[in-house]
Amino acid sequence: MSKKSKLEMIRIFREHPTFSKLFMAQLTSQLGSVIGLMAIAFYLLDRFTTQPVYATVTELCYSLPALLLFFLVGVWSDRLDRKNIILYCEWIRAGLTLVLLGALIMDWIPLLFIVLFVRAGVGAFYLPAQNGLVQGVLGKEHYTTAAGLNMMLVSVFAMFGNGIGALCYWWIGVEGALLVDLCSFVISALLIRSSVIREEARQPNGQNRLQDINVSVVWQDLKAGFQYIKGHRLLLTLMSGLLVLGGLNGFLAVLPIFLLKYKLAPNSYEEMTALMGIAFGVGMMLGSPVASQWVKKMKLYQMFIGSLFAAMGLIVSFALVNNAWVFVGLYGLFAFLLPFVNVPYHGWRQRITDPKMIGRVHAWFNPLLKLSHSVALGFVALAFPAWVGVEALFWLVAMLLCLTAVYYLIVLPPMAKRQELIEAQQEVDRARAQASSGAVSN
Repeated sequence: MSKKSKLEMIRIFREHPTFSKLFMAQLTSQLGSVIGLMAIAFYLLDRFTTQPVYATVTELCYSLPALLLFFLVGVWSDRLDRKNIILYCEWIRAGLTLVLLGALIMDWIPLLFIVLFVRAGVGAFYLPAQNGLVQGVLGKEHYTTAAGLNMMLVSVFAMFGNGIGALCYWWIGVEGALLVDLCSFVISALLIRSSVIREEARQPNGQNRLQDINVSVVWQDLKAGFQYIKGHRLLLTLMSGLLVLGGLNGFLAVLPIFLLKYKLAPNSYEEMTALMGIAFGVGMMLGSPVASQWVKKMKLYQMFIGSLFAAMGLIVSFALVNNAWVFVGLYGLFAFLLPFVNVPYHGWRQRITDPKMIGRVHAWFNPLLKLSHSVALGFVALAFPAWVGVEALFWLVAMLLCLTAVYYLIVLPPMAKRQELIEAQQEVDRARAQASSGAVSN
């Protein structure tokens, strides 16, 4: 990490203490979301060794609720108090984690899946509201830095989430992992509760009550979000690629573990998965600050598209690798590369979206992401190992990623140039308006 990058990240925490608390709350929240889930996946893989579909269904229970609730999450984020939304999410998920622990103690697998599903459904309301709060407490000049910090957060939760999930299952069992989940949600809730956030960031569209949000309001807001995206060609173009990028997330949620268990390290896959999680976290931790600096030196679309092609090459190497340690190293390299995709993508999306519309835009982005994520998981559940091997699935992912990169290579550059002209004109108009206002006041 360069000295300039360190100073910039330190400054954003020092100058924005509210952002610091929200950042730490998101970190602990994500840890709580993933540690127990990973431990449960290991538990089911061990108990139903010849039926990997159970581990895939666990991941589906994590992704499907956001797809089913998409019509509510964005509307609530834009109309209700965003701080209260994320605070209640954490308290409710803490309570559901206790129920999940009871289901495991009673060895009631159907209840286990139901509670996982409901807990993920509650969690679906967290990110849109949290993103809106972050956008409200920071200025536009900090959005790309915040996106880089978010990638570092993801790296930490990946490193400590998947790794600790595997180690907790290995050392203290699945019940211990769920207790870590519980503590994480409680800490996150306490951090959120202590945050002082101005009213404009909490409710940018004015004060509303839950009982005021009826079917008509939900439909109108969804329609407004769709019309906003439809009228913004760059947003619409970015949105179209989510069908593949979400599928990539779905495949990579389970395929690396399957590769270790069924090919590279069948007798030590828990330990290797923990190491893989650490390599992934370290890779993203190192890549995020570098990406945050590169994004200021390159065109956003150049960095984004080039990283997609590089990621495709690494996924091809996953299909060819025959050594678990080599795979862990390559996976760490892949993680280093991910921020070079995510920082320009999410930073760009935040920058071009009206803060008052961020929830309704997210309401359409998220279901597409989760739809493709769930379809990919469903395909894995049906196809593996009955029809195809894990290597063939990696080849499929590489092909889809290649097609997406080529598509963006064709359509993004001219749109990006048009957006630059629009933003430059807006700056000129803003400067003229300020000059005119100053002249009138004098």
